[in-house]
Amino acid sequence: MRHRVKGRKLSRTSAHRKATMRALTMALVREHRIVTTVAKAKELRGFVEPLITRSKVDNLANRKEVFSSLQDKETVKSLFGEIAPKVGDRPGGYTRIIKAGFRQGDSVEMAIIELVDFNDSETETKEPVKKKTRRAGKSKKADATVAPAKETKEKAEEAAPEVKAAAESKEPKEKPEAEKDSE
Repeated sequence: MRHRVKGRKLSRTSAHRKATMRALTMALVREHRIVTTVAKAKELRGFVEPLITRSKVDNLANRKEVFSSLQDKETVKSLFGEIAPKVGDRPGGYTRIIKAGFRQGDSVEMAIIELVDFNDSETETKEPVKKKTRRAGKSKKADATVAPAKETKEKAEEAAPEVKAAAESKEPKEKPEAEKDSE
């Protein structure tokens, strides 16, 4: 029984788990949104949020603490320089996990994990979709196609006298009588 056992093993050794969390954290800090499995996303949330909290106070001790967890200078710079100022007033809850269906190959449940202050959720930003009905009625597309057809007919009628005149000038004229006699 695993009562009160904290964390997920993710079918990895402890060193492999640590490396996975580092890699996912670096990707999340760099991209602000990543797609991973739900189990990894939930585990990542517990790993990255304390680092973000620590980065809110920029001093040498906090930088060393975050660097010891990540082992990547560029990620630490980005965390302290870009992310910390934006989340400075937020008291925790820096990430959002959105379930994204199942992976094709092995049917593992996938999730999108993102930094809240950097990405607006896709569900929040979508405009309401109009419901399609089966009722008959005028559609905007039908009106748009009828109007150009009328315009082209009017243009053709206006151009008709010019076309007729051009057609008459192209018709072969009758040969003079002198040419007829010589044939």
